[in-house]
Amino acid sequence: MSESGRRFSIVTGFFVQDDPHAIPATIGALPPRFGLVDDSPDCWPKFKHRVTDLNKTAPQGTTYKVFFLGRHGQGWHNVAEAKYGTQAWDDYFSKLYGDSQMTWGPDPLLTALGVQQAETARTAWLKEIPNGMPTPERCYASPLHRALSTWQITFASDETFPQQTRRVMILENLREEHGVHTCDMRDTRSMIARNFPPLTYDFEPGFVEEDLVWQADVRETKDHIKARAQSVLYRIFDEAAETYISITAHGGIINGILAAMGRAAYSLPTGGVLPLVIRSEIS
Repeated sequence: MSESGRRFSIVTGFFVQDDPHAIPATIGALPPRFGLVDDSPDCWPKFKHRVTDLNKTAPQGTTYKVFFLGRHGQGWHNVAEAKYGTQAWDDYFSKLYGDSQMTWGPDPLLTALGVQQAETARTAWLKEIPNGMPTPERCYASPLHRALSTWQITFASDETFPQQTRRVMILENLREEHGVHTCDMRDTRSMIARNFPPLTYDFEPGFVEEDLVWQADVRETKDHIKARAQSVLYRIFDEAAETYISITAHGGIINGILAAMGRAAYSLPTGGVLPLVIRSEIS
C-alpha cells in the first residue's frame, strides 16, 4: 500500500512464509531455518549476501530490510479464549478481568507454556547463529507484558546475542488491537519499569505514564490498526540504518503490518516468528 509516495511490499522467494498462499498451520511456529527456503550448508551467508546485494543495487529511494516478526508466547487470555470459545470470549468474557481459575486482565502474564515457547524461540535462534544466521541489529517491542517477557526470554537472557540484540525499544504503536478486551490494557510506564531490567529497554520518546489508548466501549478497527502498523514501518525505515530488525508483539499488529503491505492475514501461532524481506520504495 502507498501513502505520500512511499510503498512497502514483501519480497517473496526467501522464506516459505512469504508465499501469499502459505498455510500457517502447516508451517508451524518455528520451522527449520525459520522457514528459509534454501537448505544448503551455507544458506545463511548466501541469504545475507543476497540482502546486501539488493541494497547495493537498489534504485534511489528503495531500501530493503529483514524483519523478524515475533508473536508473544501463550498468555492467560489465550487460555481463556480457548476455554470459552471465540464468540463467547468476544461477546462477554473478554470484558472481564478473569474467572475463578485465572486472571487475564489487565495486561496478562505468560503462562508456563508461554514461557516455554519463548525459550524454544531462543533455542531456535541459538541453533542457527553458528550457521551464519544474522541476529537482529535493532529490536522493537509492544509495551504489553506478554510481549516484553517474550522478548526478554528470547534475547536478553543469553549473552550469546550481541549487545544490540539484548536491548529493545518499546513502541506504543506495537501494542495489540485495543479496546473493550481487558487483556489489551497496558500497565503504567512505572510498572513496566519495575518489571523489566533497566539496562534492557528504552521507552520511545513521549511514552506516557497512563494507558490513554484503551477504551472500554470502543474496539479498534482493522483500518486503524493497519494505519498504526504503517506508521511503525515508516518509523523503522526512517530511523533505523540497520538491516535486520526484530519486532516482538501480537497477532493483531503483525497482521496490521501485513495489511499495510497488501497481504492477507497470517495466523502466526503463539511463540512463532514470521521472517520477511520488506522493500520500501519512495517514488
